[in-house]
Amino acid sequence: MTAFSLGTFGFPEVHADGRPIKLNLRKGLALLIYLAEAKGTVARDVIATLLWPETARETGLARLRRLLHRIELTLGQPVFETDRSSLRWSPAVELKVDTHLFECACDRGDFEEACRIYRGDFLAGFVLDDCREFDDWAFFRREALRGRLMHALERLVQDRTAAGDHFAATAHAGRLVELDPFSEVYGRHLIRSLLLAGDRSAAERHHSALTQRLRDELGVAPEAETEALMSPAAAAQAVPTTRYVKGAGVHLAYQTYGSGPLDILVMPGFVSHVERVWEHPASRTFLASLMKLGRLIVFDRRGIGLSDRVGSAPGIDVTAEDIGTVLRAAESRRVVLFGASECGPACIKFAVDEPRLTAGLILFGALAKGCWAPDYPYALRTSQYDAWRQQLIAQWGGPAGIETFAPSLAGDPRARAWWAGLLRAASSPGGISAVLEAFRDADVRHLLAQIAVPTLVLHRRDDRAVRIAAGRDIAGRIAGAEFVELDGNDHWFFAGDQQPVLEAIRRFTEALPRR
Repeated sequence: MTAFSLGTFGFPEVHADGRPIKLNLRKGLALLIYLAEAKGTVARDVIATLLWPETARETGLARLRRLLHRIELTLGQPVFETDRSSLRWSPAVELKVDTHLFECACDRGDFEEACRIYRGDFLAGFVLDDCREFDDWAFFRREALRGRLMHALERLVQDRTAAGDHFAATAHAGRLVELDPFSEVYGRHLIRSLLLAGDRSAAERHHSALTQRLRDELGVAPEAETEALMSPAAAAQAVPTTRYVKGAGVHLAYQTYGSGPLDILVMPGFVSHVERVWEHPASRTFLASLMKLGRLIVFDRRGIGLSDRVGSAPGIDVTAEDIGTVLRAAESRRVVLFGASECGPACIKFAVDEPRLTAGLILFGALAKGCWAPDYPYALRTSQYDAWRQQLIAQWGGPAGIETFAPSLAGDPRARAWWAGLLRAASSPGGISAVLEAFRDADVRHLLAQIAVPTLVLHRRDDRAVRIAAGRDIAGRIAGAEFVELDGNDHWFFAGDQQPVLEAIRRFTEALPRR
C-alpha cells in the first residue's frame, strides 16, 4: 500500500511514497485536507455543501461522486472508505499530515520539532472561489495553529535563555517578532537575546526598527522597559522570570513579584498571558500598585497563555485545583484571591474549599452563573450568549470585543494592538470558544452561602459586559460581603479610573485579620 503525506503548512502538497503528486483539482486538494483534519467520517451532504454551497443538493452530491473518482484516478489507488451517506480516508491507507505531526510535537513538549514542522501558515495562498465556508474553516484552523506556534516559540526562548544558548533564543525570538511585529514583549525578547549573545549592533538595529514601527503605525514611543534594555546597565537589571509547575499532567506558567506577609493572586478573566499582561501601561500600573500591598502572583490557566494547551476547556473545578497547584509552588501561606469576570467562579470555589489559606476574596465584574435562568435574570440568555461568543470568535486576530470590555481604551491604537496581540498569543479561536462555552454552563450560586472568608465585590455601574445587578446579586448571597459600586463603564479593572478600585482593595486588605 502506498504511503501518502499531506503538506498543509504553506500551499498544500500531496506526496506518495515521498514523490510529489500533481493534483490539478483545487477542490480535490480541499477535500483531502478537510477529511484528514476531520480524523474520521464526514457526511456527504456536509462536503457537498462545503465545496458547492450555491448548488442544489443532488447536483452537489453528483459532483462529489465525480470528484472522488477523479482523485483516486490521479492517486492511482482507492484511498476513500465510503457508504451512501458518508466518507473518510480509508483506515488501510498510511497517511501522514504535517499539522497532526506539529500538534503531537507540541503536546509532548518537543517544541523544537514543532517549530521545524511549521514551515508556513496553514494553506497559505490557497483559496476556493465561491466557497466561503471552506475559507472560514481554513481561517480558524490557521489561527489555532499559529497560536500553538507562538506558544512553542515563547517556551523555546525561555528554555534556551535559561540554558545560556542565546543564539538559539535569538532565532526563536526573531520568528515571534515576524508573527507579531508590534509586540514589545516579543521585541524585547529579541533585543535581550541579541545583547546576551554579544551582538549589540543587531540589537540596536532591531530596537530602532521596533521604535519606528510603533511610531509610524501606532503613534507611540517604546516603553521605558524597552528603552532600558539599550542602556549599559541593562545586563545587570533583574528580568522577571516565568516559572512552571506541573499539576494534573499540565504545566502551568506563573510569576511572582515583590514580597510581604500577604499574597495577592490575580486572575484577570477569560484570557491571560503572564508576560504580555505587563505590556500595556495601564495594566502594568495597576499590577505594580497591587505589589505595594503584598506579593503579587499571576498565572495562566491550563490551555491559556503560556501554560500547556489542552484538548478541553478548563472548568471551574479544574481551575480551582490549578490555583492550589500554583499557590503551593509559590509557597503561599496567606492569599487574597482577585477574580475578575469569568475567573470569579473559580476563585469562589477555591475560597470555599481552602478557607484556611484564603485570607480574603475580591470579585470584580463577576457573575455567579454564565447565562440566564428564570431565577437569574442578570446574564444573557443562552442564544444571546452563543451569538456574542460567535461574534467574538469571528473577530479573533484583531482587538475583538474591546469596545465592550474597555470603552475608554477602544480608540487607542496602542491598546487595540496590544489586546489583539494578547488574544492571538493567549489562545486560538477554537480554544477560546470551548472556554467560553464552558463558562456559559457554569453556576456557583450554591457555593456563595458557604463562603466564610472576608469578601469584597467591586462592579462598575455601567459595565457593558456584565450588568451591575449580577454583582449586587453575588454580594447579597455572601454573608458579610462588602459591595462597592464604582463609576464608569469599563469591564477591565485596569481601564478607566484605577484609583477607586485600588483604594477599595487597599482598605479591604488592610482591614483583614492578621495572623
